[in-house]
Amino acid sequence: MDDFRIRAATPADLDAVLAFWKDAAEGTSITDDRDGIERLVARDPESLILAERDGAIAGTVIAGFDGWRCHLYRLAVHPDQRRLGIGGALLTAAEERFVQLGGRRGDAMVLDRNELARHTWRASGYTPQPQWTRWVKPLGETAA
Repeated sequence: MDDFRIRAATPADLDAVLAFWKDAAEGTSITDDRDGIERLVARDPESLILAERDGAIAGTVIAGFDGWRCHLYRLAVHPDQRRLGIGGALLTAAEERFVQLGGRRGDAMVLDRNELARHTWRASGYTPQPQWTRWVKPLGETAA
């Protein structure tokens, strides 16, 4: 099904993206706030990719490239829009962006408990790397 449009988010989309993530994303993050995604879009305007259907957000992915590695975050599809090819289309758009930027491998953070997401990632050719563990440390004011 291809009656959706893939495009980069603009600053005007950010409140809608935050609301969308509350409904469609698995879990929340300390960066899921207006300041966090404003900084993302200001720093890298093409990194937040949206799938849009009938004027509403149907899916998102963040395709961040730091000049060395390609990182994928916040792949989310609205529950009513799942299994229609939106997630795959978002990943294809992200991968095309990475190739244009010179990226050579994409990596994704996927919650272990999110079986639906794990299926999507596998179907798109991604595999888990069991030898890696993600280490995190909140920084600045959020560390308190």
